[in-house]
Amino acid sequence: MSRKKKELPLLENVTITDVAAEGKAIAKVNDLVIFVPYVVPGDVVDLQIKRKKHHYAEAVATHFHTYSPQRAVPFCQHFGVCGGCKWQCLPYEEQIKYKQKQVTDNLTRIGKVALPPISPIMGSEKQQFYRNKLEFTFSNKRWLTEEEVKQDVTYEQMNALGFHIPGAFDKVLAIEKCWLQDDISNQIRNAMRDYAYEHDLAFFNLRTQEGLLRNIMIRTSSTGELMVLLQCKITSDKDETQMKGLLKHIADRFPQITSLLYVINNKCNDTFTDLEVNVFQGKDHIFEEMEGLRFKIGPKSFYQTNSEQAYNLYKVARAYAGLTGKELVYDLYTGTGTIANFVSRQAQKVIGIEYVPEAIEDAKVNSAINGIENTLFYAGDMKDILTNDFIKQHGRPDVIITDPPRAGMHTDVIKAILFASPQRIVYVSCNPATQARDLSLLDEDYQVVAVQPVDMFPHTQHVENVVLLEKRVKKSGNEE
Repeated sequence: MSRKKKELPLLENVTITDVAAEGKAIAKVNDLVIFVPYVVPGDVVDLQIKRKKHHYAEAVATHFHTYSPQRAVPFCQHFGVCGGCKWQCLPYEEQIKYKQKQVTDNLTRIGKVALPPISPIMGSEKQQFYRNKLEFTFSNKRWLTEEEVKQDVTYEQMNALGFHIPGAFDKVLAIEKCWLQDDISNQIRNAMRDYAYEHDLAFFNLRTQEGLLRNIMIRTSSTGELMVLLQCKITSDKDETQMKGLLKHIADRFPQITSLLYVINNKCNDTFTDLEVNVFQGKDHIFEEMEGLRFKIGPKSFYQTNSEQAYNLYKVARAYAGLTGKELVYDLYTGTGTIANFVSRQAQKVIGIEYVPEAIEDAKVNSAINGIENTLFYAGDMKDILTNDFIKQHGRPDVIITDPPRAGMHTDVIKAILFASPQRIVYVSCNPATQARDLSLLDEDYQVVAVQPVDMFPHTQHVENVVLLEKRVKKSGNEE
């Protein structure tokens, strides 16, 4: 006989008091801290506890008694279900205020390093349609909203093209309009969906790993170019014919697509870095432009997803580097060499390191097409490439610029940076928490002298942060 699950309480008339991590807000009842999504400070709500631990709980708001004067009206029809853009209910000026606080809290509580005054966050001029890349998933298990579930009927159409639902890996929310990318993205996605419906194409089943259509990636650029990549599982000639029929339809309907690609993916996951990308029509890349420089972006390339804010971010990094034209610069996690090429005009030489070989090839091309001759690029795992021998071979850098993934830098990389002993380190981070951890490891030899948060992702809790570290002046043994 199964054990009856303990019923969790409903708390009434609870006031939301603050904003927390992961886009959630905070309420406190007695000594219990409760994390709640889709509410803002000042809301008075009833809370249904969904998960309870000793010192905290997670809950959802089931009823609003009073709406906070801070609350904004969400603009997206999928708000509250999609799982993205959780801060739509919070005015943008409040969002960036809490992001500033997030940076300060992480650097002081986790990093525990001495800080200068933190510069005011650089907000994003665009708060909608600001992304240059989105990915959508095909699934034969459409997520049903609470209203649809309550209707208790059998739905004829259970295929969906959209975003994964948090906590339900095999279900996808059908997206009609997403406000993150230029509206051409919505038009292409919906045209693919409608063609697949009309021609009875099989949407992927993530549990059984069956079905033709897996996902699509859409990239736009400031140059007006447009890339669309379709991933399919192909097990027969019929599958291939159906896939190419869909691609032909999209090519004919959207002649503005300059790079129409497909990947045959018969693996158990959607990653395609190890798979061949095929060109159906157009080129295998698009270009971005920044300050007169052109950057080649392939389907596997990393490029900051908010192009306009990326320019502001890189200008901060370049200013922090303090280049005079005489410096040797190491650019760690260089991607397609965007930062390396961006700062190359002000440096004597720039060496970029990145683990994705295709990105490094793009970085070399980016240097060539811009006539840049003072860059070198190496592909491989950072901790394996950036060794003491590498530094002895290429010279000690005057400046290191590092832009690692969310997990931050491996301890071996930090040791190599300390061995390299540059005068300045410019640390660009998409995760101030791991950045703070790394700063604490660098603190003995380096002090933080400038901090500049940059908001790349409006309506989310994510924030980029740029930190400048300078080498400490070591006191001699007889100094007090």
